[in-house]
Amino acid sequence: MAGSAKDKKVNILLVDDQPARLLSYETILGELGQNLVTARSGVEALEKLMKDEFALVLLDVSMPGMDGFETAALIHDHPRFEKTPIIFVTGVHDTEFDRLKGYKLGAVDYVSIPVVPEILRSKVSVLVELHCQRRELQELNRSLAEANARLEAAHTTLQAERTRELQELNRDLQKANIELAESNRALQAEIAERARAEAALKEADRQKDEFLAILAHELRNPLAPIRNAVQIMSRLEIDNMHIRWARDVIDRQIAHLTRLVDDLLDISRITRGTITLSTEPVQVGTILSRALEASQPIVSEYQHVLSVKCPDDSITIKGDLTRLVQVLANLISNAAKYTNPGGRVDIEVRSTGEHVEFCVTDNGIGIAPESVPKLFNLFSRVHSGDRAPGGLGIGLALSRKLIQMHMGDVICESEGVGKGSRFIVRLPIWKQAAGALPVRANGGNGEPAPKRRVLIADDNPDALESLALLLECEGHRVFKAADGGQAVELARSARPDAAFLDIGMPVLTGYEAATRIRAESWGQQMVIVALSGWGQREDVQRSKAAGFDAHLVKPASFEALSEILSRLPRRRYSSTPHEADRGSEGETASAG
Repeated sequence: MAGSAKDKKVNILLVDDQPARLLSYETILGELGQNLVTARSGVEALEKLMKDEFALVLLDVSMPGMDGFETAALIHDHPRFEKTPIIFVTGVHDTEFDRLKGYKLGAVDYVSIPVVPEILRSKVSVLVELHCQRRELQELNRSLAEANARLEAAHTTLQAERTRELQELNRDLQKANIELAESNRALQAEIAERARAEAALKEADRQKDEFLAILAHELRNPLAPIRNAVQIMSRLEIDNMHIRWARDVIDRQIAHLTRLVDDLLDISRITRGTITLSTEPVQVGTILSRALEASQPIVSEYQHVLSVKCPDDSITIKGDLTRLVQVLANLISNAAKYTNPGGRVDIEVRSTGEHVEFCVTDNGIGIAPESVPKLFNLFSRVHSGDRAPGGLGIGLALSRKLIQMHMGDVICESEGVGKGSRFIVRLPIWKQAAGALPVRANGGNGEPAPKRRVLIADDNPDALESLALLLECEGHRVFKAADGGQAVELARSARPDAAFLDIGMPVLTGYEAATRIRAESWGQQMVIVALSGWGQREDVQRSKAAGFDAHLVKPASFEALSEILSRLPRRRYSSTPHEADRGSEGETASAG
């Protein structure tokens, strides 16, 4: 077969670390007329194998570094060379055990040194002949495969001719099926992508809520002693006007920072649908007076003229008083902030029959018409004129969401930059049945507030000492504990009227301390209040389950503490004092 694979020269790889032997191999095998390739180490042999195809490998067993056995193992571990025949050449490893090892590694034969030329040439010639026959068979198989492919193509063409008419009839159906399949694939991909996006959003939302809760806790803890310290300063006579000014600045900024923290958590709760409203019939006069009280400091700071019109303060709506005051106070504060000092803020309450409207109008910097629709977007901070936006951009978004939860709405109107703005809160009027509205108490009976025995437990020394000093300034007797264990022991010995417990304390947490106090007969009537930087809904529920009567979020206002203490029944210490009172009066008990 002229020009066949059998007539082509093959490559023979000769591997030995001694040049003289390589030269002798070339002399002996040169008569075969094949391509002889030499390598002087196992590594070089592997490199040659990676570049060309070899009919066989003549491999010396005893080589430095990588011997013949290791080289043979690496050669046959490679898929390309696993069937490449290897003849071992050895003058040392010639025992039956060595031969068995070589055969296991893929050797086809052994040649001993000194080499007999006729024997080596004969063995190599046989392997070359086998390789040429195998290569010729491969070429024959390829030719047969090509012939089969041509035959298959002819058959396919014939079959296509026979089925052409049927294909023409089915073409439209096939096209429709393909389009449907593509649509289904696209739909499945979109569904899968949406599922992944939803899972990612849920995880991001969970991480955001967890971060906000931790952030609020970490911010509230240092705010509590600062607010207590300011409250203490406000009860002292301070002659230096600069110190009084600094105290007032700190007080205002603490209140502002506390509102920011609360707004962050509120917007998170609303977006997750976990916020709840404590609705009850509320008169608009009550909402207005409390909102004015809350926003009065900033209105006074900017020296604005404040005008209030409320023809009928008995109009009643059903809602959460705290949240409604929060919204209205926020709008009044915004009007004050975005109006230049000495401006004007007008507040009007009017009835439209079915709804009541709280209108807050200012003559401040105004809002560009194209910016009005963006005002209520979460984290939107709209520029007006040369004034940079302030805040986090959540106040108005939170206000609208809270009012929408009351079945109302918040509307913004402005004629443009420099022309002021008006915000309108619209709420449905509550049509109550016949009967008197419950009246909220606005004050006591003129008697001085009773003095109480109060236990405070907090592992933050500044928070503990500042709150204790604040209560002592009001005449209360204070017992201090630096951890939950001390709190339980002091409660047992001092029997206080009320206990304010931090949640995250060492030894015993606030939850554990409250549970232990409640388990005692003397602790069942004690008022126990959680005072914590954690204020999520689940935190309040956990406090209730542990036996707390109330959950105050740091920094709690002194008014909230005083309200709790003022509700307690009076105790006659002088007639039946507890054992813990039999000592020097006025001394503050402290554990540790």
